[in-house]
Amino acid sequence: MTTLYDIPLKTIEDQPTTLGDYRGQVLLVVNVASKCGLTKQYAALEALYRAKHEAGLEVLGFPANNFLEQEPGSNADIASFCSTEFDVTFPMFSKISVAGNSVHPLYQALINAQPVAEGEGPLREKLAGMDIKVNPAPGVLWNFEKFLIGRDGRVVARFSPDTAPDDAGLLAAVDAALAA
Repeated sequence: MTTLYDIPLKTIEDQPTTLGDYRGQVLLVVNVASKCGLTKQYAALEALYRAKHEAGLEVLGFPANNFLEQEPGSNADIASFCSTEFDVTFPMFSKISVAGNSVHPLYQALINAQPVAEGEGPLREKLAGMDIKVNPAPGVLWNFEKFLIGRDGRVVARFSPDTAPDDAGLLAAVDAALAA
């Protein structure tokens, strides 16, 4: 049986890898973008990573250009932006698709495992009110949606894009996963 740990991925440096490198850790998987209103979440994601990394948390960034082309750069551009603008030290991966007909197998598995995001609703309504076409549920709504994977490799929670990395509910879920 294929698990999340077996799905082929590439690092931001285009090196082959899998989530198997993080087996036994708690993973917060986030689809990121450099030109989004939520891009400032990089700072809070980095702060969360630095605060909880020694306890076993890995924040994993997956750049995606699915929403209003808010991640247009190359992998090198993205890596440079993350380092220069936000001092990101958490692992970043090669740009992938998280929506549409070409959803990466990792994201298809994450969505299938956790079809509903906590906090979903306000951002969907806001985007619709701005006449922005949104990805239908259960698909990823927008940039910075977060999937929490427990030490056993199972998806334990999913958070809407506008749920900040320092949100009390997200932090409680991370702490519970770290304690398990």
